[in-house]
Amino acid sequence: MADLITVEDPDDPRLRDYTGLTDVELRRKREPAEGLFIAEGEKVIRRAKDAGYEMRSMLLSAKWVDVMRDVIDELPAPVYAVSPDLAEQVTGYHVHRGALASMQRKPLPTAADLLRTTRRVVVMESVNDHTNIGAIFRSAAALGMDAVLLSPDCADPLYRRSVKVSMGAVFSVPYARLDTWPKSLESVREAGFTLLALTPDEKARSLDEAAPHTMDRVALMLGAEGDGLSTQALVAADEWVRIPMSHCVDSLNVGAAAAVAFYAVATGRPQG
Repeated sequence: MADLITVEDPDDPRLRDYTGLTDVELRRKREPAEGLFIAEGEKVIRRAKDAGYEMRSMLLSAKWVDVMRDVIDELPAPVYAVSPDLAEQVTGYHVHRGALASMQRKPLPTAADLLRTTRRVVVMESVNDHTNIGAIFRSAAALGMDAVLLSPDCADPLYRRSVKVSMGAVFSVPYARLDTWPKSLESVREAGFTLLALTPDEKARSLDEAAPHTMDRVALMLGAEGDGLSTQALVAADEWVRIPMSHCVDSLNVGAAAAVAFYAVATGRPQG
């Protein structure tokens, strides 16, 4: 059973995992280096726990202690009970969900490991917005994509904002980082995948014409918001595909475009 510890000092060193959560640059460096990430909200905490992530501690406002009692009773990690004001002083923002947990990261699989056992893969290049990362993972989980591969400069899927936006879907879709870019795309092709680059370029074939759901193994490439895929990535692709647009709209947000494309990739494939 976890210890329930009341903390009244925002500088208490036991709360270090939760300090400065709004400082993106600090957290980007600290969390991977220290092997932790932050789960926010009851549902996300439970999903992280159910996915096998080890809990380091929880930070709860008083009203959430009873809600999380079953989790508290099962785990040996300490639980820090704090006032909402103190939580805000520690984290840097109003913790309106009232529950945070510091979780231990797992070792990432290699891209080669994932490619051996998957058929529908998402490949992201330079996607640095944590909201977009979370939205893409959530759509990937909902629409039957098997795994995600990240270029070396993509944002961290386990950053608090990404986890929150994905509603914990980052725990259910396996992911790996590609070592080099775009050279590592060749290893994806060698594993039997057709590389499809999603782009609004008029030279691209529509998803209906390309019919990715009929292909044996597909790697769908997505670029960053605004810039899209780089020239190097587009050159490395086997084919360019696009989502047909109406009313003079030239493109969609990458999160929305990903959801549409995932549906096209998975259509006709048994889900489950």
